[in-house]
Amino acid sequence: MKKILFFITLSCYLIAAIEYKPYRQIDAGFPVKDMVLKNGFLYLGTNGGNLLVYDYENDKFVKKIQLPKIKDFMGESIDAKVFSVDFEDGRYLLLSDSGEGGYSDLWICEDNATKKIISAKDKDAIIKARFIDKDHILFGFLGDEVAIYDLNKKKEVYRHQLSPSKFSDFALNEDRSMAAFGCESGEINIVNVKDGKIIKKLKGINKDNVYKVDFKADVVVGAGQDRRASIYDLKTSKGDFIQANFLIYAAALSPGAKEAAFTMDEENDIFIYKLPSKENIAILKGQKSTLNTIVFKTQKILFSSSDDNTVNMWRLNK
Repeated sequence: MKKILFFITLSCYLIAAIEYKPYRQIDAGFPVKDMVLKNGFLYLGTNGGNLLVYDYENDKFVKKIQLPKIKDFMGESIDAKVFSVDFEDGRYLLLSDSGEGGYSDLWICEDNATKKIISAKDKDAIIKARFIDKDHILFGFLGDEVAIYDLNKKKEVYRHQLSPSKFSDFALNEDRSMAAFGCESGEINIVNVKDGKIIKKLKGINKDNVYKVDFKADVVVGAGQDRRASIYDLKTSKGDFIQANFLIYAAALSPGAKEAAFTMDEENDIFIYKLPSKENIAILKGQKSTLNTIVFKTQKILFSSSDDNTVNMWRLNK
């Protein structure tokens, strides 16, 4: 009898997950490495050495910022990989490889003028950058360091080592007062943005690299190399997980953290779960290569990018 009830419950669970195909497919021309959603626009960083601004309401690209080519180790001119982008109050941020020793270049574009703020000569391996406000940028370094950079003073406000592990990803909360930093150890550090100090350590769920994190409404999620989609309640520091059958490369939270999205299988399908029940309500099919970024616009509209030229827009009916 227990087995029958189990299979009935499992069948109901499976039936509840509705499958969706992309509502729209956006061709960026090059593989998209990073994606930010702000003020009705998508900001895309690509392997073509550019930042693209896409107006999804009118389905068109409205701006392109092209960086100069760089020299590879053979001395050939190639496009820089733009692997982190952002926008704040008229300023565009582009973080790219420099072609020199694994160090990064940071560019700011304002009033159609693009200026290099940090170069390979500074010998910084910055992996991710986001605006805190127009004049301050949060950095995540390869060696799992956090820093705030002041654009006006042209120097760091602080820099702190968070762990001895390799940095993976960070995500800011809604008011940008805190950031969740994921690393190779599986721990997620919650950092006070004002001073860079660790407020909490979230641990015990992921035992290996956390590829991606997201942070909204006191909920933190992580995409684990150990095939665990981690879910933490920041107020209690308690965590839970959803087991996948493949490496989880991307994770995201909807506004209000009512839903979470994870890539859970080898086909790069995106699974949408209700929180905190972990009920699988949707499966998004159609991603062609390894996912790197998922962002929600609303509970029913989201975007995903992967290691190819296509950004998918998804629209859920329920």
